Amino acid sequence: MATDLSRLTVLLSANTPTQLHSGRRSFTFSSAPLSVSKLYNSTSSSSCRRALRVSCQTTGTKSKDVLDAESTVNAGRDRLLKVPVSNIRNFCIIAHIDHGKSTLADKLLQMTGTVQKREMKEQFLDNMDLERERGITIKLQAARMRYLFENEPYCLNLIDTPGHVDFSYEVSRSLAACEGALLVVDASQGVEAQTLANVYLALENNLEIIPVLNKIDLPGAEPYRVSQEIEEIVGLDCSEAIYCSAKEGVGITEILNAIVKRIPPPKDTAEKPLRALIFDSYYDPYRGVIVYFRVIDGAIKKGDRIYFMASEKDYFADEIGVLSPSQMQVDKLYAGEVGYLSASIRLVADARVGDTITHYGRKAENSLPGYEEATPMVFCGLFPVDADQFPELRDALEKLQLNDAALRFEPETSSAMGFGFRCGFLGLLHMEIVQERLEREYNLTLITTAPSVVYRVNCSNGDTIECSNPSLLPEAGNRKSIEEPFVKIEMLTPKDYIGPLMELAQDRRGDFKEMKYITENRASITYELPLAEMVGDFFDQLKSRSKGYASMEYSFIGYRERELIKLDIQINGDRVEPLATIVHKDKAYAVGRALTQKLKELIPRQMFKVPIQVVTFRGKRNCLRNRLRERRG
Repeated sequence: MATDLSRLTVLLSANTPTQLHSGRRSFTFSSAPLSVSKLYNSTSSSSCRRALRVSCQTTGTKSKDVLDAESTVNAGRDRLLKVPVSNIRNFCIIAHIDHGKSTLADKLLQMTGTVQKREMKEQFLDNMDLERERGITIKLQAARMRYLFENEPYCLNLIDTPGHVDFSYEVSRSLAACEGALLVVDASQGVEAQTLANVYLALENNLEIIPVLNKIDLPGAEPYRVSQEIEEIVGLDCSEAIYCSAKEGVGITEILNAIVKRIPPPKDTAEKPLRALIFDSYYDPYRGVIVYFRVIDGAIKKGDRIYFMASEKDYFADEIGVLSPSQMQVDKLYAGEVGYLSASIRLVADARVGDTITHYGRKAENSLPGYEEATPMVFCGLFPVDADQFPELRDALEKLQLNDAALRFEPETSSAMGFGFRCGFLGLLHMEIVQERLEREYNLTLITTAPSVVYRVNCSNGDTIECSNPSLLPEAGNRKSIEEPFVKIEMLTPKDYIGPLMELAQDRRGDFKEMKYITENRASITYELPLAEMVGDFFDQLKSRSKGYASMEYSFIGYRERELIKLDIQINGDRVEPLATIVHKDKAYAVGRALTQKLKELIPRQMFKVPIQVVTFRGKRNCLRNRLRERRG
């Protein structure tokens, strides 16, 4: 390998035969240490200088930094070796979207030698093409690392989490499997809405939180100001906050040391009956259901007969191992460790997220609390373009629900589109991701109906029913009132955009609650508004009106009675049920006119009149009709 020797000094060990070649000349040394740079300067011929190359038959002397780096990499290769429970650290990374979680996770994997440099790529833990294309994390991912701190090996179990509000259920599940969390905040953007939401989730789980200020290499970074923001808004002590740049590799060692020193180890309960919490799973076409779990009590080894306490099914553990980040088999896992399990589970319903694994012969007395059920916020209909694909769609949804526990679905029939499913999601992005995953991973071609929410209908006979499909709404004469879901929304924005965002919320029938300045230049605006007004383009409008600087977080607060009516679409006198929608009476005319105009563009022209009507019925069957007719010629 050619080397610029004018910039390089190599020490040659004493009493070690070393040959230096320069053109036709050859020199052999067997003396005290000699600097190559001195030899280079003493060589008379310029051509000899250019041709000088060194071949040393010695190990030489390595610096402390090089030795430390090599020992860390070697420790990473030995990450399957067992360590005491007191040396295990389970932690996750939480942050607002695009604050550098995945980049930091990549750097931790690289610094600990878990992933070799030649195998490294950006967003290493984001193994879906969809995640790489969009630059976001959709699924939580686990990775086991080994780190040497003060010459003692530690096992670090990392769980990388999504940052978008639609995937908060993934975050809550990963927090339940950890004792600590890294709170990553962008040093240029500061505290944002999802930052607060994730911190509150971590505090509910009694986790030790380590503040990390990322992207300090950016020109606009203000780590001191952001530290004050965290102390004022979140209430965390930032006197020991870590300043880092995951992209440049600055501060990564300090983060690893802080994980070891500040995050508590799991409890040593290896002698108790086995209890393991399933925090994620997926379906493998060759091995069946693969379960990701955290061992809370006891130990599990390969070949054990295990029992799922919720589904009451038993299997033999054919394979157990750890995620590092790829699957690596081991013989046994103890309390505090995180791993995976394969037991030839064919039915996806037998191993659900939140279930407890125990031994069949020595069952635990009580199952673990598991997780709260995710409450779907947005509903839409999914129908296959080819009716013959309905069984494939059902199987795909069952397998996807195993991997995405927040997904809900039930069969639905439409006169226009045939058999399909009514699916519930946590938000619009969640809906979009599920649809795209079904089309990519299962080769399905789907039609999606417009998103809607669940309404609560109070009937005249005193019954209360929930309706997520406008076509199933009882007739006007049989219903007393309609209630719609409301959410509490908190918008964090620079003070320059307060006016446009308040105008946006008012236009969406929002009720103003409070506004407060969290810092001199940033304000928090709180509104309560109908969920139906938010499932459209609210988030896009928020970003547009604030030039991308504002962020939002919302939570469901209950149902409220409002004057709502049903819009029916009639084409050529026939009612089209899938196009029906429920709107507020004040917006009925605007929404109806927009629908008819769009349908006029989409429906092919005919040689006869095709009336397009929007019909609304309220109370005493008052009728508002908006007709647009087309004719050819």
